[in-house]
Amino acid sequence: MSAVQSAPFERVVLIVLDSCGCGAAPDAARYGDAGANTLQHIGERLGGLRLPHLEALGLGNITEIPGLAPVSQPLGVFGRMRESSRGKDTTTGHWELAGLDVQSEFPTYPSGFPTDMIARFSAQTGRGVLGNKPASGTVILDELGPQHMRTGDLIVYTSADSVFQIAAHESVVPLDELYRACEVARTLCDERNISRVIARPFVGEPGKFRRTYNRRDYAMPPPEATALSRIADSGRKVVGVGKIWDIFAGHGITDNIHSEGNTDGLRLTLEALDTVKQGLIFVNLVDFDMLYGHRRDPQGYGRALAEFDAFLPSLRSKLGPADLVLLTADHGNDPTWPGSDHTREDVPLLAFTTQAPLPARADLGVRDGFFDVAQTLCDAFALPAWPRGKSVLPHLLPS
Repeated sequence: MSAVQSAPFERVVLIVLDSCGCGAAPDAARYGDAGANTLQHIGERLGGLRLPHLEALGLGNITEIPGLAPVSQPLGVFGRMRESSRGKDTTTGHWELAGLDVQSEFPTYPSGFPTDMIARFSAQTGRGVLGNKPASGTVILDELGPQHMRTGDLIVYTSADSVFQIAAHESVVPLDELYRACEVARTLCDERNISRVIARPFVGEPGKFRRTYNRRDYAMPPPEATALSRIADSGRKVVGVGKIWDIFAGHGITDNIHSEGNTDGLRLTLEALDTVKQGLIFVNLVDFDMLYGHRRDPQGYGRALAEFDAFLPSLRSKLGPADLVLLTADHGNDPTWPGSDHTREDVPLLAFTTQAPLPARADLGVRDGFFDVAQTLCDAFALPAWPRGKSVLPHLLPS
């Protein structure tokens, strides 16, 4: 009998609620984030959250969230994971979920990128450069968007993360040209170990600019194989929904499904369950971070959480007894925190199946490393143990 047939699970759905942190990590002060708590502070700001399905899974047992009560008999297992890697960025968080431990931080550029790097970028793209500084993506569009539309110069900016971001109006710089400019930047960023290049296309008129879902991320490839590659090498599908393909530069991903935000991503996840019979469906829900965390919009974040909560019954209706669901995040982005950057936080981990009985040991506690997800994936598919992390399946399945 093949490993695919003998594994405890045929499918795993891994959903990353991008930036949905659950409390400051012990080293948060090093990042200026002592006291951050994305979920708790949203609940406080909104006078309580109503998330009955997440509450039933044990989300309110992980951290104090106004509106969510701890439950004595959760429908799954719950805990929080503490990042081992250094940093608080998307790439590092996702790579650790897939099994890596990234101890060398990617470089950041709080004063903008070096002059010689920008000069080479401009020469190779044939366009001038505006900005070249850390900035909020929406603020810099208001500041430099009109000049960009007059000149055709590319808007280049960064953040507290290791990112080289390029913004351009879709009517001024065609998408294909913007993507080629990102490929030029990716080559230059490889020389400096910069984590990601991000295409940030936008549309609209001055004062009413808005970014589109034609965003594309150009990430460094993982420095070593991840659990995703191990799953793919076993003959199973590894389907990335959202920006998963971009984050891993395609490594270990067999199928890429582009999504246009949370609502679309949730729909595509349900559709994938209709077609993927064995393997991993790995989903990133970007709006939590992109639209509400960075823009410091707790009201929007709360609405997005409610939308996700309302989606869970539809997800459960698609599951069979050989399906496992893991819900987590990659970092925090407290929308009540100063600035517009990510926050160094622990992240929730909720896991459930449709199997009975309910788990007897529901509390996973604090897990030392996001790579417990990678170990759980290997355990779920009966693959060789991952070199780091502890599986949560002993808590979830009857002994």
